[in-house]
Amino acid sequence: MTLRLATTADVDALMALRIEAEDWLAAAGIDQWRNPRTRGPALAKWMADIEASRTWVVDDKGVVATVTLAPADMDFWRPSDSPESAVYVAKLITARIAKGSNLGGRLLDWAGSQARAQDKPWVRLDCWRDNLALQRFYLRQGFEHIRTEAPAHRLSGWMGQRSASVARHPNALLATPGSSEFAG
Repeated sequence: MTLRLATTADVDALMALRIEAEDWLAAAGIDQWRNPRTRGPALAKWMADIEASRTWVVDDKGVVATVTLAPADMDFWRPSDSPESAVYVAKLITARIAKGSNLGGRLLDWAGSQARAQDKPWVRLDCWRDNLALQRFYLRQGFEHIRTEAPAHRLSGWMGQRSASVARHPNALLATPGSSEFAG
């Protein structure tokens, strides 16, 4: 597996990951990302994140996961949260073929390494308010629920953070090629 910056050539694979996740969520009875009209805006955000070198992919003979290290979403995080003190995880998606490999958790550990490299003490995220299974996943990965925000124009808003020093999968670290931690 190789963790690398996404390029515009990955856009079709990223959208395929999202559609696979939409279908899996729907089959699990979770109402998240089910409106196909949101795909266009999601794609536009991904393009902006790719151009800003914020989106990463895990490539294993094809894209099997993605994560974006995004700016703080100020619909949720307040100035009193010291938004500059964290790396923010967004659009974390793993392919169903990677089930059981702890790839999502390993990407969260990698995000922690990125926070440490920037001298930031926190990894933060927000997720869908009604996706209890995803919230439980983040809690198992060491995140603490901070609060839930519910702006009328957003369905996300369950907010969590964990210390950047946490590594739940230290024997299976992901790193970028050329870094001292590379464990491909």
